[in-house]
Amino acid sequence: MSDQQKFRIEKDTFGEIEVPADRYWGAQTQRHVIIALSLIIDNSKSKRMPDPLIKAFGVLKKAAATVNMIY
Repeated sequence: MSDQQKFRIEKDTFGEIEVPADRYWGAQTQRHVIIALSLIIDNSKSKRMPDPLIKAFGVLKKAAATVNMIY
């Protein structure tokens, strides 16, 4: 099997990325897989999201849940 047959090109808002041809997921999941694997291999603090950003995601999630509960 050649390299072209082992991967397919998926596109999202960040651009193009190679996804293994035998996987059913798309570009965003492939980006997450790459990031997750790099965190497992090199679990340094520099690869982690900044704490204020994590907190902001929590605040946003809570706000969305509150609105969804009301409506």
